Amino acid sequence: MEQRPRRYMVAVLPPQQLAAAGIAAQPLDMATLEKLLEGEPGVCVHRRVPASPRDSTTAARRMPFPDIIVAEMTYEQAGALRRQLPQLHLERDRLLTYSGADRPADRLSDPALVMPAGEEIDFTFLVQDTDGRPVPNAAVFVTGSGWPAHAVTGAEGRATVTLVGETPETIRSVVVRPQDGQWTARLERPALSVAHDNLVTLHSLSETFPGFPDQQTFGWGQQAMHLHRLPPTFRGGGVKVAIIDSGAAADHPDLRGELNDGVDLVDRRERGWTVDTVHRGSYSAGVITAADNGCGVVGIAVESLVHACKIFPNGRYSDLIEALDHCIEAEIDVVALGLGGSRPSPLVAAKIDQARHAGVACVVGAGDDGGPVAFPGNLPTVLTVAALGRTGTFPPDTSHAAEVFGPQTGEGYFSPRFTCHGSEVDVCAPGVAVLTVAPPDDYTVRDGTSLAAAHVTGLAALALAHHGDFRNGLGRQRGAARVDHLFQLIKSTCTPLDLGDPHRTGAGLPDALRLLGPALAGIPELPSEVLNLLDRLTAEMIQAGLLPSAPTPAPEAATAPVLAAMPPIAPGPGPAAPGQTAPGQTALAWLAEEMRIAGLLVEGPPDPLE
Repeated sequence: MEQRPRRYMVAVLPPQQLAAAGIAAQPLDMATLEKLLEGEPGVCVHRRVPASPRDSTTAARRMPFPDIIVAEMTYEQAGALRRQLPQLHLERDRLLTYSGADRPADRLSDPALVMPAGEEIDFTFLVQDTDGRPVPNAAVFVTGSGWPAHAVTGAEGRATVTLVGETPETIRSVVVRPQDGQWTARLERPALSVAHDNLVTLHSLSETFPGFPDQQTFGWGQQAMHLHRLPPTFRGGGVKVAIIDSGAAADHPDLRGELNDGVDLVDRRERGWTVDTVHRGSYSAGVITAADNGCGVVGIAVESLVHACKIFPNGRYSDLIEALDHCIEAEIDVVALGLGGSRPSPLVAAKIDQARHAGVACVVGAGDDGGPVAFPGNLPTVLTVAALGRTGTFPPDTSHAAEVFGPQTGEGYFSPRFTCHGSEVDVCAPGVAVLTVAPPDDYTVRDGTSLAAAHVTGLAALALAHHGDFRNGLGRQRGAARVDHLFQLIKSTCTPLDLGDPHRTGAGLPDALRLLGPALAGIPELPSEVLNLLDRLTAEMIQAGLLPSAPTPAPEAATAPVLAAMPPIAPGPGPAAPGQTAPGQTALAWLAEEMRIAGLLVEGPPDPLE
């Protein structure tokens, strides 16, 4: 075997930058550079990434973004190129990692323990649902004294996991993660057999969410951010959102017709972005834009125009730059970035800054390895989102329960183990046990800061579509000022959370009512009296059959009203008979009268719920 070459991004520094750095070398043109690299033995030129023609050069950033050549070469060749041509900028085109906490919670700090010495031992697992049917494609993780080993179940629901240097007594935990349809299962100190199948029974999501997926269900995250209390007209219409991830399953029942465009930077196929083999892009798409079709889940900004930018699997920094170029060209308003890198990239940082000056707001997950905030979440030009969990929203024997960390609030909010943290965290959002879509046509519950970023991306789309500050001159002027104002509004209307470390929560949990209060009723914030009346209205409408009952994920979970993404209030399947009051009209009239008595509604202006 030989050491494989490394991939680099190579750019020509502009004359202004050469002069500022005191470099007397003559500038190169890209054609000359490309010819030079192609003629170098052992160098493989992959492609050229042209600069976006919409490069928004401003007084604050005078130097345009350069063209980039992506090439493979050895470390020694890269060093020689730097020395010979100081007018070049070279940096590693590193692989990006997914922001998704799909690993078991047992993480060892010493990599030397990956493969202990000793004999092999096999454990065979039979994974079934509660009806005794086999569950295929479920990942089974077994952790002993060394690194976890895993296998995936076949069509009969069986998987054999092989470990080295372990015994049944040294096994610390077993985690079974289904592909869709069921909750995960986790068992500490399991009594495992090597002589026969170890049976694992997974519980269906419908056991926790009654009637799901035939009955539309709202996630706990939407309720925590008070998105369920917004009027049904708040849907983000006209705002362009991009998800830079693994594409999105456009044929899923909840995503069909919800994805407007995209780009495939993996296979470079015309509609390759509609196929999601990794599934993570679809998870985010479900949170942001799942259709309000009466079944499954419903997104936060269902009428936003969503682009899926596919860079996974094997996404690199250069692919992220191309995806951001697509967002600049398409005049995207908000981008969800559920990804990260091990090292900073000056070129990616410059491209994100260019996107910001073009009016593209980048919302980034903080990362999922439990350490410092990953790149590009540690940039000041993005809105960085850490994950938040809530006890009672998942069964206690799942892998989600293993992520509970540190102190909790009275409502049960906690900062999960996996979320990255640091002073760069701007806000936190739901990222544990998030109910969303799963390709090709099912549903799942997942963890990760990418899902937290998706919640905030959806809220940002609602703000751009409905907040008064963006419906006037500021909203029509794309640029850094609009992006910065959007981020500041979101942070300033958060609910602070005391979880022992502000670096895990930032400004706190975004609150849709505080953010969009001015658009609701011309007041800066809805008072608690209004929220209580809305709760009572919801109960009245559920009793009248106009709303499904809110699903309670676990017995100890706090039940919140569900008033999000429902169709405009109607009197039911048909008009009321003459002289009769249609269902819901009594509740609305009662609410209006209660608000007038409380001094929260005056005659003249339209009812905020009308």
